[in-house]
Amino acid sequence: MKPDDRLNHDEEYLTAATVEEFRANLAEVERRIASAVERAGRDRSAVELLPVSKTVPQDRIRLAVAAGCRKLGENKVQEAHRKSAEMADLDVRWSVIGHLQSNKARDVVAFAAEFQALDRLKVAAALERRLQTEGRSLDVYVQVNTSAEDSKFGLPPEELSAFLEELRHYEALHVQGLMTLAVFSSDTDRVRACFQRLRTLRDQAVETDPELIGPGKLSMGMSGDFEVAIEEGSDCVRVGQAIFGRRGVPDSHYWPEDS
Repeated sequence: MKPDDRLNHDEEYLTAATVEEFRANLAEVERRIASAVERAGRDRSAVELLPVSKTVPQDRIRLAVAAGCRKLGENKVQEAHRKSAEMADLDVRWSVIGHLQSNKARDVVAFAAEFQALDRLKVAAALERRLQTEGRSLDVYVQVNTSAEDSKFGLPPEELSAFLEELRHYEALHVQGLMTLAVFSSDTDRVRACFQRLRTLRDQAVETDPELIGPGKLSMGMSGDFEVAIEEGSDCVRVGQAIFGRRGVPDSHYWPEDS
């Protein structure tokens, strides 16, 4: 194992309970992003911060919005749909970043601006039908399982090319790029390898047919590893606990379910 101070898997994150505390947490995340961007020789504007509000109650989400959060990521569709309805008075865009069953496509189309975990054609078809009915489109990322763990969703890397080719036929789905979850480890090399694998897959897709990958963005990196992800080319980091505070359930609670 190779511990790295950029992999804060055991850090006790401050639970923000005021607008000022949210601003402080956001400022610390911004400091970490800026440092990683500088190390990688990249522009800060190239990296989107997506605050992840899963399990967070409405009253605290409202504080986060007051502190500057304007786009929020949620894993569970029903939880996200409920929150979007309860907070319809706020200027917030919602991104679904967790596994989706095809029978929940209607819910996603009803409120989400983005879906970052597309990994099945059955889901793509369900979303397409509903989007066509509603006369709208949806930005999507294709999720790839770069860690080869059974505990995670996502396409096997070797199936990505054919999957992207099939998505060509879904006009309402606008592919933005690829998403992954790295192995949960303090071994920087193992974590970095997951991000490097996704970047290589993106580069190969761009070389083969750039139209299939859209802007070719990479969504990778969470609270404990987003600095390494940025160093490896992440365009979107999904940060929850470092902004909202430590959750009462582990991340594994949001991985394979209802398979």
